[in-house]
Amino acid sequence: MRRGSKWTSVLGATVVGTAAYAATVLATPSAGFQATTLAKGRFGDIDVMNHAFPDGRGKPWLSIQKTKGDSDLYVQSNVFAPGGTSGWHTHPGHSLIVVTAGEVTAYESDDPACAPHVYTVGMGFVDPGGGHVHLLRNEGSVEARTVTVQLVAADATRRIDAPAPANCPPF
Repeated sequence: MRRGSKWTSVLGATVVGTAAYAATVLATPSAGFQATTLAKGRFGDIDVMNHAFPDGRGKPWLSIQKTKGDSDLYVQSNVFAPGGTSGWHTHPGHSLIVVTAGEVTAYESDDPACAPHVYTVGMGFVDPGGGHVHLLRNEGSVEARTVTVQLVAADATRRIDAPAPANCPPF
């Protein structure tokens, strides 16, 4: 091995290690938030498409889900105390979230205005995952609850903490 190659490898490993450490140190922890896994299942390749044709009551509906390789599907129960927060985080795959009690407010790190999006009982929303950093908060005075279904690559870390973005106020 050439001497330059060795030092390049050492420098590269140092940069990666420092970045991982910095992300951990700068991460925003959850508070007043409890996540419980209700179910977890392993799937092989998924390749499904469903298309419902209009029946006079609305537009056509299309659903496509395609994966390559094994996936883990999680069903999560999330409970937010008043003022509780998930902390800034992302997931390696997408999440479908339904509010089952109270209301939650979502903030997106890529929104320059960091505008709040409020979701109440019966409303659902999608977290696209894949590095999309977000935070959920209970800004109400009663407990809030959500049920979340997540699909991620098999054995992937389901939740990845992230630092607070500069464009959002501290929570």
